[in-house]
Amino acid sequence: MPEPLIISLFCISSCLLAYTIPAFALVSPAPANPLVSLAVWPSGKMPGAGAAEPEKEQPSKGDGVVRLTNVSEPNLTVYPAPAPSRPTPAVIICPGGGYGILAMNKEGSEIASWLNSLGITGIVLKYRVPNNRDGALQDVQRAVRLVRSRSKDWNVDVSRIGVMGFSAGGHLSARLSTNYDTPAYPVVDASDRLSCRPDFVVLVYPAYLNKEDKPAPELPISSKTPPTLIIHSEDDKSFVPGSKIYDVALKANHVPHEFQLFATGGHGYGLRCEKDARVWPQRCQEWLTKISVLPKPTKTE
Repeated sequence: MPEPLIISLFCISSCLLAYTIPAFALVSPAPANPLVSLAVWPSGKMPGAGAAEPEKEQPSKGDGVVRLTNVSEPNLTVYPAPAPSRPTPAVIICPGGGYGILAMNKEGSEIASWLNSLGITGIVLKYRVPNNRDGALQDVQRAVRLVRSRSKDWNVDVSRIGVMGFSAGGHLSARLSTNYDTPAYPVVDASDRLSCRPDFVVLVYPAYLNKEDKPAPELPISSKTPPTLIIHSEDDKSFVPGSKIYDVALKANHVPHEFQLFATGGHGYGLRCEKDARVWPQRCQEWLTKISVLPKPTKTE
């Protein structure tokens, strides 16, 4: 039985094509229009458990951040790159929130808008919270497989499917990239015969990467770990040690990667940073060009 599918077509080209300001200047971009929202699991086939209470949005803290919790029905929301003439790269976006909530706009739909401006299809994953790390891993493994299975429908290049995570979503993305060959759930349908290995990984102020002075035990880094970009700031005292340890482990295993470390930025800024780390989108774009996810700029006279 096919997954529940709700398709809503919007006029996306005008608002996205007009969105051409430099990546490093982006702050709270206007939301893109989604093409489709797709349930991650067929009805009644989700492995593991959901939340004990109904899904809800937490009360506003006056910062404009949408905080969602009690997620029991994970889904993907697809924000297509504007008017592509050929298959585009795609990035599955994992919002952060300490595995308790999901910052759905600041680290989700706003990131998709920015990716669209680069010609990348952004796909926001609403994964299970709170306190459901195993369920979240099942959700993100399934998400990659679904994107591969729908690549023709969404005009996505199957050789350029990456994952980008923020804070706890960074941990989830790292966990996916180091455990893609260990199935987190039994096969549900034909999509689960496809690989869930991302082609590249971007970790933005990731959390929980270390256990004391080593990578966390659930992150078995190897030479087959996908190319990785780490973004962090020295003043994120709680979590930057994990990124430094992860960087050393990637280097020891000869994983192609970069570590962009800024003096200031703190934690949890998304595209709204006003400190040194505000240039991270530009650095990310440069790295995606370097690894051939994005084309090199055309030289002009």
